Amino acid sequence: MPPSVVVVGGGLAGLATAHHLLSSRPDLEVTVLDGGDRPGGKVRREEVGGVRVDVGAESVVASSVAARELVTGLGLADRIVHPEPVPASIWSRGRRHPVPARTFMGVPGHDCDPSGLLDEGEVARATQPTPFVVDRDDVTVAEAVATVHGRAVVDRVVEPLLGGVYAGRVDRLSLRATMPLLWAALADGRSMTEAVDGLLPPPGTPPRPRVMGLRGGIGGLADALADAVVAAGGRIRTGSLVRRLQRTPTGWQVIAGATTAPVVHDADHVVLATPATPTARLLAGHAPAGSSALAGIEYASMAVMTMALPAATTPQLPGSGFLVPAVEGTAIKASTFSASKWAWVREAGGEVVLLRASAGRAGEVASLQRDDDELVAAALAEIGEAVGSPLPTPVDHHVQRWGGGLPQYDLGHTERVAAVRAAVADLPGIEVTGAAYDGVGIGAVLTGAAATATTILDALPPSSTPRQEHR
Repeated sequence: MPPSVVVVGGGLAGLATAHHLLSSRPDLEVTVLDGGDRPGGKVRREEVGGVRVDVGAESVVASSVAARELVTGLGLADRIVHPEPVPASIWSRGRRHPVPARTFMGVPGHDCDPSGLLDEGEVARATQPTPFVVDRDDVTVAEAVATVHGRAVVDRVVEPLLGGVYAGRVDRLSLRATMPLLWAALADGRSMTEAVDGLLPPPGTPPRPRVMGLRGGIGGLADALADAVVAAGGRIRTGSLVRRLQRTPTGWQVIAGATTAPVVHDADHVVLATPATPTARLLAGHAPAGSSALAGIEYASMAVMTMALPAATTPQLPGSGFLVPAVEGTAIKASTFSASKWAWVREAGGEVVLLRASAGRAGEVASLQRDDDELVAAALAEIGEAVGSPLPTPVDHHVQRWGGGLPQYDLGHTERVAAVRAAVADLPGIEVTGAAYDGVGIGAVLTGAAATATTILDALPPSSTPRQEHR
């Protein structure tokens, strides 16, 4: 019998792990189990105004080696696209302001000029940094940056940029976990501005795209992965909620489906590519310490509203969109003018202009209690206010709600992840991967999936089938 692997979770992490396994070992029996109605997780596309667009993640960091290798290996390299060279802004105190240059996730370097976004007193404080010394294992982003540059930089610059990525609160987010390169430089004794400068390209360097997408949407990556897994002999079972794991003398049993009619899958290796909460539940009887650490990872819910406006009556939208600081108290936290940001969206739109907005932050539930129509109406009103012109009624819209969608890398996250991995290391045949651990972006998730696959491959007995290049 060939070795068998069951991957629990059919999001990008699970699909990529399965793909890497089958690409290197075609003899493996690989089964992906997912409780949803389709694979892909939060990488998802829907048709809005006649155009199929992303309603979750829409891009991946351009420097991600794992993403580029995977896209190339799947034959999608000719679909790679980059955003149009139009700037985003920050909507603060009733005006849109350019996103300050020379920052690392909003943390200023020496040449950063936040004038306009901050008032004169705040600029003076921001440009006269106070030393910050790393004297403990972790610190919140807000505490560190406020110590050096003042609270206004935290609220008006860092929060909309970094907080937007995590849908989190910078007063709780861990500096060590969210910006590990900056943390390492600070721990080496550099000042914060010196550390930021070391992470940025030299002044005068021609700008390069920071992110990339795919023509037709990044959701095409999930579809291609699922197709590749099936084509390689893997199985994907949707609507298959995994309820528990059972250890056996030779490996594991994965019990899925209804309690009245369970389906048992035997496996030599099990990959838990699920969010922290279900992973904690599955590990509770086998690795209590790891389960407890996972239970400490909280999640933020959010909603993405995608709207198709009639092109004939839609005003010119400035730039590629805008971010909103949490202190503004708005319903939305960001808006992307998709037709301005992505050329393929503009071309596919024809007589409609596509844009989207997002709402929801950690600990904030009131804004998401509205129904879909109310969310769309609130988003349109605030976007119209930000651009200085009311927007027409959409010809179509879609609201994608991501309940418990983004893990919060709060203070102590690195220690929690270390505790999980230490506990799982004592369970032969079990691996964990996904956005809960080393990064919430697609690039980080794909890097983790590749590493997980490599760990399993290294533990397997040799195959009689010739080994293929692992991509």
